[in-house]
Amino acid sequence: MGDHDANHRFAAEATVEPDHIARARAHALELGAAPISAEVGAQIAVIAAASQALNIVEIGTGAGVSGLWLLHGSPRATLTSIDNEPEHLGVARRVFADAKIPAARARFITGRAKEVLPRMNEASYDIVLVDADPEGVIEYVEHGLRLVRAGGTVLIPRVLAGGAVADPVRRDAVTSAYRSLIHETQSSPAVIGALSIVGEGLLQLTTVPETPVR
Repeated sequence: MGDHDANHRFAAEATVEPDHIARARAHALELGAAPISAEVGAQIAVIAAASQALNIVEIGTGAGVSGLWLLHGSPRATLTSIDNEPEHLGVARRVFADAKIPAARARFITGRAKEVLPRMNEASYDIVLVDADPEGVIEYVEHGLRLVRAGGTVLIPRVLAGGAVADPVRRDAVTSAYRSLIHETQSSPAVIGALSIVGEGLLQLTTVPETPVR
């Protein structure tokens, strides 16, 4: 085992997942709704906590694992979660109830994100998590950057596409979209970007407030 693999294994084993999120993970796996890893979950929880987030949008509910991690980091936040799979949303509602998350703190919207997001208020959210169909990742990130306030953060898990992004031979549409997203945001003056390779990868984009003209 190389140093890289050993580091990944150590990070995975060192991450402690709260019991209520572990139960949600089990439901997600039964449903076939692949949840984010515990390592990435812990990272987004830290970001939510550091941001003191109060309003969060999640594009892609799955079975509620990522949403629970976000609220674990920011217990006072309100989460709006969007998914077009009613079965996934039903499971998410149950795991949120099991975790004793007050109904007022979680709003689940059934629908296609491409149709829901344009109707949402811009510059109104602290965090937007993008974990929906990878084919639309660039469009979803554009919406996310519009929705977050100045200094808000857009989070994109799975951005390494299982190692495909690092492979220069891979040039399929999804891999190319993730690769372009990483390169373009790293050089953009509009955001501060960081790429974490723990777990399945996490791209973090925090918007830069405009500098006042003096």
